[in-house]
Order: sequence, then C-alpha cells, then structure tokens
Amino acid sequence: MPSKVVRIGFVGCGGIAQAHMDALTKIEGVQLVAFCDIVPEKAKAAAKKHGGKAFTKVKQMLKSVEVDALFFCLPPFAHGDELLAIEHGIPFFVEKPVGLDLGLIREIAAGVREKNLLTSVGYMNRYRRSVNTVRELLQKDHPILLLGGWIGGTPISAGGIWHWWVQKDKSGGQFHEQVTHTVDLARYLAGEVVEVHAYQSKGLNRLAPEHYTVEDAMVVNLKFQSGAIANLWACCSANGGGGGVSLQVYATETTAHFTGWEHSVRIYRRNEDIVEIRGEGDIFRIEDEAFVKALQTGDRSLIRSNYIDGAKTAAVTLAAVKSAETGKPVEVEPVIQ
Repeated sequence: MPSKVVRIGFVGCGGIAQAHMDALTKIEGVQLVAFCDIVPEKAKAAAKKHGGKAFTKVKQMLKSVEVDALFFCLPPFAHGDELLAIEHGIPFFVEKPVGLDLGLIREIAAGVREKNLLTSVGYMNRYRRSVNTVRELLQKDHPILLLGGWIGGTPISAGGIWHWWVQKDKSGGQFHEQVTHTVDLARYLAGEVVEVHAYQSKGLNRLAPEHYTVEDAMVVNLKFQSGAIANLWACCSANGGGGGVSLQVYATETTAHFTGWEHSVRIYRRNEDIVEIRGEGDIFRIEDEAFVKALQTGDRSLIRSNYIDGAKTAAVTLAAVKSAETGKPVEVEPVIQ
C-alpha cells in the first residue's frame, strides 16, 4: 500500500533549506509544493527546481496552497511565523536554534502544546547511530563530565556581502547559533541543564570584518540536574586550523570521544576493546524521513526532538549569552511556565 503523500512548504529558502529540499526529494511520498522567502529570487529558484509556487509572504502562501507540513529554515532573529502554522494547525519542522527571543519561543511552545501539534527541530545528531549507541550505555553509566565545542576561523564574506551570522543581534553569537548542536547533544546524553556560567572574549580578533559584533570566543560551564558538569566552548577566530567540532563524555565505566561535524565516535569501556562508529553523511535525509514517517503514520516516537525539547536547548544557550554579558551564573529558565 503506497504511503500517504505529504505536501510540504518551505519558509526560508537559503542554504540549509536547500539541503533539506534535496533530502526530501529522495524520500517516498513527499511533494514540495510551496516556497517562501523575503528574497523573491530564492523562492523562485526553489520553485523552478522542485516544482510548486513561490511566495514572499507566509500568509499569502497558506491562503494559496494546501500544505500538510512546513519547514522553517530561518536565521535566529527571523522566527515568528510558526504562530501562523499553529493557527492553521499545520505540523512543522524548525531548523536550530528555534529563535533568539525567549518570550516568543515560549509563546510558540505554549501554542504547540495547546494544539498538540506534531513538530520537529533540526538537531540531526540525535538520529546518529554513534550518538544513540553512547546514549544507551549512559542510561546505566551516568555521565560525570562533558567537554566540547566548535572551533573555527574568522567568518568570510560571500561576494562582499556579510552574512547575518557575524551580527550578534541577528545570530545570537556562535555559541547560540552553532554550539547549540553540542549543547543539545549534552542534554540528550546527560539530561537537563539547571545553571550556566559563561565568559566571553571580544575585540581580540584582528581579522574581524566590518559589522562583526559576535564574540571571538566563549567558554561555558554547565551544571546538570543529575549533578554532572560540562565545559563547552566556541571560537570563530582560530585561523591557524586544528579546530573543529568535538565532544568528550566521561562516565565511570565509559568514555566517548565524538569528532567532526558527522560526530564519529570512539568508545572506550573498562576492560573492553575500543569501538569506533562513523557518522552518517546523509543525516538530513535520515532526520527528514523520520519527520515524514511521523506525519504519515502518526508515530511521534520517530521524532527525537520536538519543538518544546528544542526550545529547552535554546533556553540553555540564551542563558549562556546572558551570563557572558554579566559574568555571573544564570539559572536556566523553564520554557513552559
């Protein structure tokens, strides 16, 4: 019996949206029908490539085209139209982080809960075999210490145009926008974070471009409800190389070293051989397929991070931003009051 066809619309048609579009075209039962972007050329290009109609306003798109789900692929500062999806009762997928305004995030989370809406957030590492193998081990051997983060070079322009990412009021900074993946993974492996204490470095990056207002680096200490602790870091001014993405997890019997964007892992267990698991290259297809199957079957257990869960990760990173500004510890505020 063929799967139910899922008609999908996109809000935001930039680079990450294109990655999801390409992944979705490989999944049976998916039809891309609508594309919305404030830059008309981006929406038109997506519609030309995948079929469907192009729009610049979400309200207009929802009036004109019937969709079964929406993909929100937006910069942190540009969220809010999720409220329209809630109003229309349309399930949705949101790329991380889910926003920059905790008040708005809470409003969306409350709406999702009230409507019992099916949602998913793009924390794709939760779908990796490497991550879930370690998570299963840690259910009985609880994490004690986690270390990790993202280290890269100074952002560069695209044809002389500076990306929104280098502006703090648009991205929230590297920790909120990129290291959100590591924070979410720490939550997935070690449980909820109750307090953070952060320090930032600014003004030392001699290669910083004009309009660069994000921090050069940040270190953040996390205290988990379980009693575990973590030290996570961000740096976008390390131009000599040797950085990258990493997370190390230490428990009584288990050590796990995740490396690279794909989060390949080496697992060390007392009195056992080292286990190595490579990360999947097609992870967008894997997480998108889980969302599509949940839409087709109603099985929400397929989704590893719904909107409320993703909002909890945003609450941690936004608390870190606040702590870095004040230099004082900050308690992580609840998403649902």
